[in-house]
Amino acid sequence: MSLIAASAVSIRYGGAAVLHDVDFHIEPDEIVTLVGPNGSGKSTLLRALLGIVQPFSGSVTRQKGLVIGYMPQRLAIDGRMPMTVQRFLSLPRRQHRDDMAAMLARVGVPDTADQQMQTLSGGQFQRVLLARALLMQPQILIMDEPTQGLDQPGTAAFYQLIEDVRRDTGAAILMVSHDLHVVMRASDRVICLNGHVCCEGTPTVVSNAPEYRALFGLGTGGAFALYQHAHDHDHDHDHAVPHAG
Repeated sequence: MSLIAASAVSIRYGGAAVLHDVDFHIEPDEIVTLVGPNGSGKSTLLRALLGIVQPFSGSVTRQKGLVIGYMPQRLAIDGRMPMTVQRFLSLPRRQHRDDMAAMLARVGVPDTADQQMQTLSGGQFQRVLLARALLMQPQILIMDEPTQGLDQPGTAAFYQLIEDVRRDTGAAILMVSHDLHVVMRASDRVICLNGHVCCEGTPTVVSNAPEYRALFGLGTGGAFALYQHAHDHDHDHDHAVPHAG
């Protein structure tokens, strides 16, 4: 059974269609990336899969008892309210100090437990968000543009960390990203969204899909240059699955 599945989901805001007739599924131990232009409905789809937004039509099903770790696109911390990293990690569920220390080390920001959240760098902040999500011991980790604001080396390092997390924990990973030059490296499957599913498949085949190139241009082949996932060779003869919109 899929961890999360959507069937013919359409979503409207104020009478305007944001998503139309979207089918989606993600399986255990799978890394799926959503790509698409601004306003294409990527974040809206995530919110529907999380149950935050209710579809206008269609349905979303989640595996019973599914534990989800979520990294939002933005999280504002009020600088007037002192909050240490340790305190932040214990929200909303209290965590043991040793567990928090081990997880902070795991994501590459050891010795930050007593640091104030507002003093963290962008990269440190994202890794602390990841630590909090992973402390939930999720079966699926959902991330909305997790590397927003990071430089290219920081972005590449973060995605390597995500790949390590999947390998070590077996958690499925669903993420939205604009980082076309590096994100595909870790993805098993890419879904190109623009109000509907334009095409989907392995990174190599999606990069050659006319629907993808119509959105991102012919120069985006470099987006996949770092994709070296071993099993991709098993899909050399796959074809991107186009979707009528």
